[in-house]
Amino acid sequence: MKAVIMAGGEGTRLRAVTGALPKPLVPLLGRPLMEHILLLLRQHGFTEVCAALRYRSCDIRSAFGDGRRLGLSIQYRVEDRPLGTAGGVKNCADFCGDEDVLVVSGDAACDFDLSALMRRHRESGAAVTIALSRQAVPLRYGLAVTDAEDRVRSFVEKPAWQRVVTDLVNTGIYALSPRALALVPPGRPFDFARDLFPLLLEREELLLGMPMEGYWTDVGTPLSYYQCCVDALEGRLKLDIPALFFPALPEDAPHPPEDAAVTLDCGCRSRAALMGALSELMLELDADYSDGIRLNRENFSLHIAPLSDASSVRISVQAQDTEFARALALSARDVARALDL
Repeated sequence: MKAVIMAGGEGTRLRAVTGALPKPLVPLLGRPLMEHILLLLRQHGFTEVCAALRYRSCDIRSAFGDGRRLGLSIQYRVEDRPLGTAGGVKNCADFCGDEDVLVVSGDAACDFDLSALMRRHRESGAAVTIALSRQAVPLRYGLAVTDAEDRVRSFVEKPAWQRVVTDLVNTGIYALSPRALALVPPGRPFDFARDLFPLLLEREELLLGMPMEGYWTDVGTPLSYYQCCVDALEGRLKLDIPALFFPALPEDAPHPPEDAAVTLDCGCRSRAALMGALSELMLELDADYSDGIRLNRENFSLHIAPLSDASSVRISVQAQDTEFARALALSARDVARALDL
């Protein structure tokens, strides 16, 4: 099976974490975001991949090469100007040929059953099958309104609460038929949600929405990036995490105490400015600010506070598992360093 990865965006909202790094190469627990997607594709039987690139395309090509390291065959198509989401896939038309392809973003995080999506798409004969995810707070996303047979009837783009009519959001993961791709004009900007999907509805083509089981998030902001790290560490997001990131304890090593603690110091230019940036980041996570920043969850507690005698902040994590505490502390330090740039 074939897949196209959209990996051409700059990720400006995540610039505090990425710097000049292309967003698909942002590390998530030991691997770039896009590598996690590539491994997920391989897991579900996709062997041929084409990456649609634009921003810092050479960095992405250097990171993955021809794909043999990951057991895949990877090609690349580079846009000389922005072509939009559908236009970028159209730029890969010679790779797609005359068969159904999967379209997925190279900078999201998910663990969907992508082979099930392709199966449903082929069985239905749909022009496009959209992977949908249920989100309790869907305001940042496009919503898809479906009927009892999962046919998409309409879309609502990034609504205010007064306009929220469903919790099903468009994840940007699509099973795409050749007849749908044929409607995308070559060489000019064209978007899936804004252009292609309304055209398909107007032509009364079958546009299917498939609610997916599992985890999905758009890693678009420092907050969503950090929450994604926590979700992966706690097992809500199922990733292939490198063994070096969670080094095994020797067999004769004593078991960690019931409440293991890991403490790291992170130097910075301005303690107050960095704490302000971290405070803003943690607001939506219901952090407590009575003693630095405290984030308490069932399985861990995170405390970040400035040191009085040095231009540093101290990051402390308590958890029942030492390696979990260590990984979470390291992730918090990486975020703090990115915000201090």
